[in-house]
Amino acid sequence: MQKSLVNFLKENELLSRCSFSDDEMELLAYQVEKRFLAEYLGGIVVEIEDVMGISPLLDWREILEVGAQKIVKYLGADAGSIRLYDPETGNMVAFGSHQFHYYARIPSIPLGDSIAGLVVRSGKSYIVPDILAEPLYRDKDVVFRLGLNSLLAVPIYIPRFLETETEIRGALQIYYREKNRQFDPLEVTHAEVLARRISHVVARKRIIDLSQLNLRKEKLVEKIFLKLSNREGIKLRDLFKLMVPELVSIIEIQSCALFSLSPDRETAWLEISYPMEQTQGKVGHAFSVSEHPYMMALLQENQENMDTETERIDPSYVLIKDPATSWLSNEALVSYMRANKLNSVLLIPLRGRAEVRYFMVFYTADIRQEFTEGEIDLLTFFGKEVMKALRMERLDDILHDIKNPAVAIGGFARRALKLLDNEDLDSVRDKIREALNIVAEETDKIQNLSTSAVIEGRERPVDVGETLKRRFRLNVEAARRLGRTDIQAELLDIEDGLFVYCVPFELERILDNLLMNAAQAVPGEGGVLRARCFRNRENVQIEIINTGSIDEEHINKIRSGEVTGRGLNIVFRFVQSLAGEVDLSNNGSETVFTVRLPACTNC
Repeated sequence: MQKSLVNFLKENELLSRCSFSDDEMELLAYQVEKRFLAEYLGGIVVEIEDVMGISPLLDWREILEVGAQKIVKYLGADAGSIRLYDPETGNMVAFGSHQFHYYARIPSIPLGDSIAGLVVRSGKSYIVPDILAEPLYRDKDVVFRLGLNSLLAVPIYIPRFLETETEIRGALQIYYREKNRQFDPLEVTHAEVLARRISHVVARKRIIDLSQLNLRKEKLVEKIFLKLSNREGIKLRDLFKLMVPELVSIIEIQSCALFSLSPDRETAWLEISYPMEQTQGKVGHAFSVSEHPYMMALLQENQENMDTETERIDPSYVLIKDPATSWLSNEALVSYMRANKLNSVLLIPLRGRAEVRYFMVFYTADIRQEFTEGEIDLLTFFGKEVMKALRMERLDDILHDIKNPAVAIGGFARRALKLLDNEDLDSVRDKIREALNIVAEETDKIQNLSTSAVIEGRERPVDVGETLKRRFRLNVEAARRLGRTDIQAELLDIEDGLFVYCVPFELERILDNLLMNAAQAVPGEGGVLRARCFRNRENVQIEIINTGSIDEEHINKIRSGEVTGRGLNIVFRFVQSLAGEVDLSNNGSETVFTVRLPACTNC
């Protein structure tokens, strides 16, 4: 270092005019190096440590603003601002400032026609001695309004840590009141070194955020695993109650809901919500997508990115910052938000095989202007885990509902085989045909259950009385095949001409699970199993009655939907999807399960 400094001093035109001896030149070099440079570099080290000491726990904007403030102070400047490149819009977005408010700056400027854009493209610093004379600097009002006349723009670069992430590039613009200011190379290098230290802090933040995100994901997965290890299997409602509070503590989500979509994406169904009492409709309620602009925006392909004061549309989400004024809102959403004192709505699509089959809606009491990448990533991860849980719940339900038809098939098949031993087959032909028809029907049902995790079929008027008669006989046969020969089965009044508009499969599963549970609840010493249906005002009322008592506390839990058994969970889900009601009563010796479904008036 000393030799090169001596050579520099000897070659300096000004010093060459002085008659310094070699020893005097070396002494001068020594004084400059040991006294000035040591002190100067010591100051630079302190400044670097100060910038690197910015807490990575701050949010991005705060880190950049604090960094800009420190660099402005150390360079003796008057103001500073930061712009980052947004690859989605192709613009340079204002992301922080010092000494003039963020909103006083132009929020977004083109990449190709700006100083910040030039710095990003070249990766090099850019000097502007006179802002008024600089054609790339459009906002000349900064000179007249704030008295800032010159600037130095240095690059900011934050590398990516995952393939799915993007690197971050931007520019720090440092302003001076001095006009026609001359920037020496050491000053530019000084600014570049400090700007790189800001990048270091942001990089640390990204690492910390990724670590925290992975820990949160692991915590959610652990809860799912523990739930799956339960012998009762997984229920989406219970999973929501378990997991959503974790999100509330992390991201301050007030409530959320999961929606499924029809294959044509014209209808959305509410699958589950949390809390259950705070929802736009009952579970199973159908929404016409075309009547809800925010759903349309989420599902529209090739939708242009948009970021305004009231909403943001991104390929990964739709954020309604202010539902009261956003064009994405409708009257129903605004009313719901006001009633529950909510202020912002976030919608996240959940894709399966590249198609959006579900989406989640998150509501916040805060007025959210943005969600971070980490927050969106966590909520998307949560949504996909919920989607998996929903499929697993459907699969568990299917396995649960296959048992009775399978047992009944065995019973009626053996009955048909026994009848075939009759010498006079003509006399039992009708009975054989009836038994084999039941075997064929139940085999088809098992096939439908086993090949689809969702209920498929076309809604139509379904005769409740005829369906109840058929399912009652089948479930009684299944109970007897399982050893419950001590049950006395009896069909009571079955009113004719009662229809419900639904998928037949849904009504069958409601009845099967109620009858199965009732048969299992009959005491070991035996008892009765009865069923009836009749019209009750605008409803069709179905009653399943069995011998046996149930305590009042359990009754109250079931009435509120707090069911533990998988069969009752299936019943509640389908009854709610049909806008019906479930009730339960007990007189000490008998239990009565009541289901009320809206009657089909035009059938």
